[in-house]
Amino acid sequence: MDPDAVAKAFVEHYYSTFDSNRAGLVSLYQEGSMLTFEGQKIQGSQNIVAKLTSLPFQQCKHNITTVDCQPSGPANGMLVFVSGNLQLAGEQHALKFSQMFHLVSNQGNYYVFNDIFRLNYA
Repeated sequence: MDPDAVAKAFVEHYYSTFDSNRAGLVSLYQEGSMLTFEGQKIQGSQNIVAKLTSLPFQQCKHNITTVDCQPSGPANGMLVFVSGNLQLAGEQHALKFSQMFHLVSNQGNYYVFNDIFRLNYA
C-alpha cells in the first residue's frame, strides 16, 4: 500500500476520533507504546488514553495543515509528521501544534509505537 495513503488515512482517523471520542484511541496504542506530551512521557495504551481524556478541555477540532511520512525500518514501519491548528471550544484563537507518530505494522494493521506532541508557541 502507498505510504502516503496510509499516513493520510491514519491521520484522518486519529484526529476525527480524538475530536469526537478520545477514549476510542485506545485501540491505536499497545502496552509498549509511548506518548511524549509536552515533555511528559507516558507508556502503555491505558495510561496514554487516561492522559488524553484528562486534558482540561472537552471539545476541540484539529485542522491539519501538513502530513509528511517516510518508511521506517525493516518491519514496514512508518514515520508520520503532522502540523496544524487546534481549536478549543470557546477560544477565539487556535493553537498551533506538531505531532510525530511512529507507526508499526502488526499483521497488516498499524499501531502507534511512538507519539510526540508539542504546541508551537510563536
